[in-house]
Amino acid sequence: MGKLRIGIVGCGGIANGKHLPALSRQSERVELVAFCDLILERAEKAAKEYGAPGAKVMLDYHEMMADPSIDVVHVCTPNRSHCEITVAALEAGKHVMCEKPMAKTVADAQKMLDAAKKSGKKLTIGYQNRFRPDSRLMKRYVERGDLGEIYYSKAHAIRRRAVPTWGVFLNEYEQGGGPLIDIGTHALDLTLWMMDNYKPKAVLGTTFKKLGDQTETGNAFGDWDPKKFTVEDSAFGLVTMENGATIVLESSWALNTLDVREAQTTLCGTLGGADMVDGLRINKVDLGYQTTILPNLQAGGVAFFEGGQAMSEAELECKLWIDSILEDTDPIVRPEQAFVVTQILEAIYTSAKTGEAVYF
Repeated sequence: MGKLRIGIVGCGGIANGKHLPALSRQSERVELVAFCDLILERAEKAAKEYGAPGAKVMLDYHEMMADPSIDVVHVCTPNRSHCEITVAALEAGKHVMCEKPMAKTVADAQKMLDAAKKSGKKLTIGYQNRFRPDSRLMKRYVERGDLGEIYYSKAHAIRRRAVPTWGVFLNEYEQGGGPLIDIGTHALDLTLWMMDNYKPKAVLGTTFKKLGDQTETGNAFGDWDPKKFTVEDSAFGLVTMENGATIVLESSWALNTLDVREAQTTLCGTLGGADMVDGLRINKVDLGYQTTILPNLQAGGVAFFEGGQAMSEAELECKLWIDSILEDTDPIVRPEQAFVVTQILEAIYTSAKTGEAVYF
């Protein structure tokens, strides 16, 4: 078969920072033939830099869906439109890579899941942190049984002062929330994937907006506008699973703390534990002594190599996504898994508003 023909909906930061460069590394297997954005100049710029000869540029994504020659669509838009565009693409017979999180709400995520099942096309969600060398090696330790039964874990998504001040990140209507749905979603996905546990029982959550009204912020991306800050600045959740396992999820864009860790997980099992401090640490008892294993992640062995050059997590995510289409296998990030992430995130927001636990 020929090259997969790919269309991009949303030509902003995540498309240019992740998807387009990664897809360009797959030029022997794919070609970028359509670019859509509400700002035409952005679509034109992306097409000029990454597009195949004659690539189309458009303002309305429906035009892309109406083109039967397009095989795959990457959805790189604000959270609110993930469902609408993804469902349209699946119904048009196209495979879809949708940026994280899966959707703004569980109801929307369910529509996407249903559309994928009905269409028979592949759907995956952009949780690229699974493809980091530390994540991949940790997963191998878990699958080999080194940690035993994992019954307690922490999902870390803590920034001290790094509120994104561009785009619509501070807009609750467009995004559905702040750091919880933006970066907490990565940490939670990593944790559930490591545990291979997707059966939540109950969630208790809190959200705070304690720093969003401040002005001299010390923010890494410059002072935010308090008037536009309509989401939480931190959120926390306690998740219990059907088998009794417990997950603590912590997320913030702005929090007065020095314990800063983002897109990381800590796992505690019956035979050992693992965390991602300074790379990867495995702790266990060996021959009666407390022992810590510190793998050298700079030495290779877990990164994917092609032509002697290691791929970034975004490039590896893209390669394996294209593999799943061409080889007709399940994508690494399955939509059923991403759906549970959305369920738990929504439950934390709901619990924070009601003051009560949410039971599944």
